[in-house]
Amino acid sequence: METAVFFTFYGLNIVRKDFEKRLIVSPVGNPAMPMPISMPDLFTSMPGMQTLATAMMKSMFAKKGVATIRELLDVARETGVRLIACQMTMDVFGYKQDEFLDGVEFGGAAAFLSEARKSHVTLFV
Repeated sequence: METAVFFTFYGLNIVRKDFEKRLIVSPVGNPAMPMPISMPDLFTSMPGMQTLATAMMKSMFAKKGVATIRELLDVARETGVRLIACQMTMDVFGYKQDEFLDGVEFGGAAAFLSEARKSHVTLFV
């Protein structure tokens, strides 16, 4: 099945060359953040909590044998998944095409929607 994934806003960080240092988890104001104990936002907003939350999430995924973002990207690229970065969002954030992984395509939401309307399955997360 032909597959394309469209990345916009903060999702663009997933397809940037330095994505591994850019993907962080913020527990502040995030009721879905699975902290081991209930913590008030005041505590989660303290310096270092994003680093702790990111490490905790990576550890939880590793313990369950979940593939890393790097592994998922590698498999996607090996199997021909098209990775499309939103050009408008790149312009807004000041990103340049050479900051992205090799093989990433660039286009607007309208171009992607034109492709998506022909698909049998479309997911929006």
